[in-house]
Amino acid sequence: MRKFVFLGMLLVLALAFSVALGPQGSDASSHREAPAISQDPAADLTDVYAFRSPDAPDTVTLISNVYPGEIAYGGPNFYRFADDVLYQINIDNNGDSLEDISYQFTFRTQNGNPANPFSTGTFLYNTGPITSLDDPDYNFRQFMTVTRVNYYTVGNRRYGTPTVLGTNLLLPPSNVGKVSLPNYDAVAMQAVYSLPGGIKVFAGQRDDPFFVDLGAVFDLLQVRNPGEDALAEANVHSIAIQVPINQLVGDASGVIGTWSTTSRASTLIFGGFSKGDNWYSEDASPDATNAFVSPYRQVSRLGMPLVNEVVIAVRDKDRFNASHPSTDGQFLSYVTNSHLAAVINTVYPNTFNCPVSNRNDLVTAFLTGVPGLNQPTNVRASEMLRLNTNTPATPISADGMSAGNRLAVLAGDTGGFPNGRRLTDDVVDIALRVVCGVLVGNNTQLGDGVDHNDMPFKTTFPYLATPHSAHP
Repeated sequence: MRKFVFLGMLLVLALAFSVALGPQGSDASSHREAPAISQDPAADLTDVYAFRSPDAPDTVTLISNVYPGEIAYGGPNFYRFADDVLYQINIDNNGDSLEDISYQFTFRTQNGNPANPFSTGTFLYNTGPITSLDDPDYNFRQFMTVTRVNYYTVGNRRYGTPTVLGTNLLLPPSNVGKVSLPNYDAVAMQAVYSLPGGIKVFAGQRDDPFFVDLGAVFDLLQVRNPGEDALAEANVHSIAIQVPINQLVGDASGVIGTWSTTSRASTLIFGGFSKGDNWYSEDASPDATNAFVSPYRQVSRLGMPLVNEVVIAVRDKDRFNASHPSTDGQFLSYVTNSHLAAVINTVYPNTFNCPVSNRNDLVTAFLTGVPGLNQPTNVRASEMLRLNTNTPATPISADGMSAGNRLAVLAGDTGGFPNGRRLTDDVVDIALRVVCGVLVGNNTQLGDGVDHNDMPFKTTFPYLATPHSAHP
């Protein structure tokens, strides 16, 4: 049912985009969604999550995942973040579609451990069991720098003031196996760092939390129950940051919009928005065509699930990845008429009867936020994941398999998607039901038969499940 899912979210976001050029004026997941980024997995964003922290309800947890389809047996060169990529989690806290805060993450790789005289001459990731983060047998290590940038406007330009929150933060190893890491969780959790201002951060390999039956979906949209989670036993690289709410909110609504970006080295960018390492300058007009000099060029962008993967045509997917939420109206031509809903009706004639046109029911949920739930006071239509920070936190069950109702807002549970996104929210089933008109009375019970992740989540930060090992 993946194409079913894709069609569903594509219609949802497509119609949402129409607001940008309408009367007022895009995991699920994004694995290998565009031609260019499919060749650059270390910069390929897969999922974004935002939720009130279950065990620290005065904070919000933001998670950004990259590197789709990591297999556990990744040696001898195990997966890692790229040293030449700028990873960012962006926050718009006043609804104007521009970031007010960005958390930047950069990485440095050290091949060889100075504490181990044998490390530089070996092919091994580790030369003995790793029992602590500073174990000399841990040979090929990565270090992280975390920077917060606060943005402000002068005239028609925006600038950023950086504050470095942490440097040389040692990342945990990949989950090589039970001999190399007899207690992986204990070592990995040593890489949860406390930063100034009550912030926590973690970066490293984790189980891919997205769940979907890809096999049946791509076999002519077949549905099976139960389905098979195609991403079971797959890992990703995750960046998770937990921030006090009072450091994120802007206007009285308490709503924040968030999206992630990755950017690679560049010297000149024409049009749109350019990002720099520890600085930021832009023309405040969303229609800007000026050129800016910057050490980075944006190559991937992700907020709401499945937008670029299935909303944008192949010829413009790379453009979407380089775009900014404030310019989403440029993709309107793909979505004004719901070709995708029509395709569902064609594949399954006289079955689901998805409404094709005039889908105003989808606009508030996926582009502006829902009034009274997660819509900012003065919202400007744009695609990002919006969370009302006043919504109570949802505890994770003791077995780590649930946090509220998996159908979230569709089931009356306002603590989940599209009001932010929890790790356990079944965005695939939600998307299927919304695209076929559940919000306008067409109450189909579509689903892909996969209702939860293959691994239990943690009940404490960073909440993501232990990554799979090739030798458990």
